[in-house]
Amino acid sequence: MHDLENEIRGLLKVFGVKLPMRLRGGAFETAVRGTIEGGPALSHALLPLLEARQMLLETFLELDRRVRSVAKQDAVTARFMSVPGVGYVTALSFKAAVDDPARFRSSRTVGAHFGLTPRRFQSGEKDNPGRISHAGDADVRATLYAAANAMLMRSIAWNSLKAWGMRLMKTKGHRRAIVAVARKIAVVLHRMWIDGTEFRFGSEAAA
Repeated sequence: MHDLENEIRGLLKVFGVKLPMRLRGGAFETAVRGTIEGGPALSHALLPLLEARQMLLETFLELDRRVRSVAKQDAVTARFMSVPGVGYVTALSFKAAVDDPARFRSSRTVGAHFGLTPRRFQSGEKDNPGRISHAGDADVRATLYAAANAMLMRSIAWNSLKAWGMRLMKTKGHRRAIVAVARKIAVVLHRMWIDGTEFRFGSEAAA
């Protein structure tokens, strides 16, 4: 869908028309149709692209609706979504990838399973942590990273984990803090699954 939008933008630019960058959903089609009215050549070139884009958009929205419904109806993923920043995609991706929580003896190993622990470089007296290992499912790792970023940067609900991440951001930097929180989220989700517990926000003092 985005490729089609870029193709439409490119064709319009040839005719000296530049669309605003932030146009989503129906606003994009409305803007394009308003631009090509009265231009037979442009209409002939762009209407088929608009129709194809609209079909993709409607299919995406239907799939999105179904995925949301599945996540809300499942008791485990619904509980996962009580964690600030964890949405339906992260919840479903994590559950599908873990499959059986009992296969992990310790919740602490889940972060390493998805490649969110740093590799270590040891030489003589030096022991330096490097970049994350990038092991395991890259899609799940990406959703956990997005959830951590949402918790730290967009969520207004304070909790002990967010407070810890914000302190870490001041000392270790933005990216390392997000990776660390993503690793913690993986541990927390697994523990919630095993214990059947809700997310603990912690005391206001800790936050």
